[in-house]
Amino acid sequence: MRTTFWCWTLTACLTLARPASAQDEWDRADSAATRLRPSAFSQLPAGIRRGLEERGCTVPQSLERRQPHNVIRGEFQQPGQLDWAVLCSRARVSTILVFWNGNPAEVDSVATTPDRSYLQGMGAEGIVFSRGISGADSAFLYRQRQHHGGPEPPRPLHHGINDSFDGKASVVWYWHRGQWLTLAGVD
Repeated sequence: MRTTFWCWTLTACLTLARPASAQDEWDRADSAATRLRPSAFSQLPAGIRRGLEERGCTVPQSLERRQPHNVIRGEFQQPGQLDWAVLCSRARVSTILVFWNGNPAEVDSVATTPDRSYLQGMGAEGIVFSRGISGADSAFLYRQRQHHGGPEPPRPLHHGINDSFDGKASVVWYWHRGQWLTLAGVD
């Protein structure tokens, strides 16, 4: 006998099609993901740590990287200017916050995504969070363009932010003329 059910949205169909226990397992994994307080990152300037705490940010941690991560420094806006980027998780949704020139009052954001979108099964480890950010220098940007194609990084050349789903793929966020461009990452 075939069971038929009707649903109005894809989400409703997926919810009906997936056993409740499997969905509960993914929800538990999302809730249990390690998220560190900004105070765990002593390398962050005190003003940025305070700004992150005031925003209610925690910094999610991927299982593949053993040391605290998802806080990086680089020249993300222009050559010679040191900026900070932090993966900020609030209510299990993460955004890359970029503090221009290390100034806690000059903040931009990119790539807001539910943390659940970056969960994956890792065998004996179970379901784990697997998103990480790292700097993408000019050598990385050109190497990825040669390998994967896509647009040439615009000038002046500075760093990008490599936003990765560990073990799968990444995209590079590159600031140019007041907006974030998407460049080829790792495939």
